[in-house]
Amino acid sequence: MTASPHDPGALPDLARVVLRPIRGHHAFEACVEQLATAIRLGVHPKGTTLPPERELAERLDVSRATVREAITALRTAGMVETRRGRGGGSVVTYSPRAPRARATTPSPKTLETWLDTLTFRRVVEPGAVARAAGLKLSEVQRAMLTTAHEAVMSASGSASHRQADSRFHLAFASVTGSPSLIDAVTRVQATLHDMLLQIPVYDVNISHSDHQHEQILHAVLDGRPDHARQTMEEHCDDTAALLRGLLG
Repeated sequence: MTASPHDPGALPDLARVVLRPIRGHHAFEACVEQLATAIRLGVHPKGTTLPPERELAERLDVSRATVREAITALRTAGMVETRRGRGGGSVVTYSPRAPRARATTPSPKTLETWLDTLTFRRVVEPGAVARAAGLKLSEVQRAMLTTAHEAVMSASGSASHRQADSRFHLAFASVTGSPSLIDAVTRVQATLHDMLLQIPVYDVNISHSDHQHEQILHAVLDGRPDHARQTMEEHCDDTAALLRGLLG
């Protein structure tokens, strides 16, 4: 599997499916949200180039003018910069944040939303990996999942590891081919990403998480839906316990 010329080093299939058609009257805001989320989660990492406006407009089902306005907003926010000339385009400049050394206390409203997301995640992500394990995956899909796992294991630094972890979870949703499931896991991972940035990194937890990731990957590749579901449930429970304990 080769990387997209617009997204070298990333997972091209993942980059394609995470951006989805926008519905509703607030196209500009929704466009900014989807592009910014893809950047924060590392689907489009720092140094890579976003797809051309025409391609983004087709994926998001909006006008090129809306995409252009959204990219302007991202540029103003310091997430991309636009380069002219041959090989130019909108280049991601966003540097992923490292998790905090000490946990912070969220507002009651934010905490309520976060805790609800943990409950929702416990239902959605085990179902996603079980579905993936029940499918006849192509060699490209299998390679993408393996590459996503290797990226987590080889990530250098807590900020890069956090992004790679998000991409790993999104990869399983992507191979299901379900837009609703992909959307749900993307939203869950976006909120989870914000939560995990608020707490310190613990080597014991990372080691445990990496072991569970490996089990989930092999269960999916070996076509064992029940084992994939069970291991992801345990993974979600462990992460939720850590977050509830540190955040309140």
